[in-house]
Amino acid sequence: MFGEQQRIGGRSVESMTGQLLVATPTLKDPNFDRTVVLLVAHETGGALGVVLNRATEVPVAEVLGTWGELAGDPAVLFEGGPVQPESAICLARTRPDVKKRLSGFHPVSGALGTLDLSADPERLRESVAGIRVFAGYSGWSAGQLEEEIAAGSWFVFDALPGDPFVERPDDLWAMVLRRQGDILAAVAHFPPDVSLN
Repeated sequence: MFGEQQRIGGRSVESMTGQLLVATPTLKDPNFDRTVVLLVAHETGGALGVVLNRATEVPVAEVLGTWGELAGDPAVLFEGGPVQPESAICLARTRPDVKKRLSGFHPVSGALGTLDLSADPERLRESVAGIRVFAGYSGWSAGQLEEEIAAGSWFVFDALPGDPFVERPDDLWAMVLRRQGDILAAVAHFPPDVSLN
């Protein structure tokens, strides 16, 4: 749970569940170049997240039928990461007036959580403000993410509730950096290939 202290890699670390990992320009792994990852779990055994800014051209409705009607614009599948690309993770945002616990909804942060895709989407229509479906996920073993952060591969920022549901996901990397202000806002203008500068 967000804010809990845990022992990770032999030291006490605050859980980053619900936070954003924003790839720094020095991260050259093509799986994560200029990505924004939402951490949906961060525990002693490792971390799991989904890339928020890699939309595909495959409509959700084409793969998951009526779930496509709940998907926000763009209503397409997203590449959640390189691990198990044949699996699907669904992020959902509950409506502000929903006070009861939804069956199959697992909170990540505030009104944001993961949703079990084996549920009936019709039964959730009145409770869910929108969904995003991710093919695959991003995963880190115990201590691996902390090492990557310490090595300068990732910035860690608080997520805003609308981040996973932006209509222009290609703009999310620069948008998140710009709203940090100061020198981090300047990083948003870092060219993809410095040699072309």
